[in-house]
Amino acid sequence: QVQLVESGGGLVQAGGSLRLSCAASGRFFGINAMGWYRQAPGKQRELVAAITRDGSTNYSDAVKGRFTISRDGAKNTVYLQMSSLKPEDTAVYYCNARLLRLASLDEYWGQGTQVTVSS
Repeated sequence: QVQLVESGGGLVQAGGSLRLSCAASGRFFGINAMGWYRQAPGKQRELVAAITRDGSTNYSDAVKGRFTISRDGAKNTVYLQMSSLKPEDTAVYYCNARLLRLASLDEYWGQGTQVTVSS
């Protein structure tokens, strides 16, 4: 069984910073990619940032220059450093991972962590 455990959400004032963490555990052979998505009330879930196993990163235009995604391969953990936060960044943030298992590449989601940015 595979689990993604997120931490680091909370309430912050506009202009502040938060760091999210997501650790993958369970039975898998490798991590193909990990990323963060977010979903605000009444909106669709959207990609925030992603990082592949070779370290390539991808960011949405809305967060480019403010958020940084990184990973610790030894800990199977991905981080999202969020700076210069804006009220429009308020959402539930979900960790996503594409993990290599015995005969397949499977996708997993974390339970979500709330990020609230007050103005």
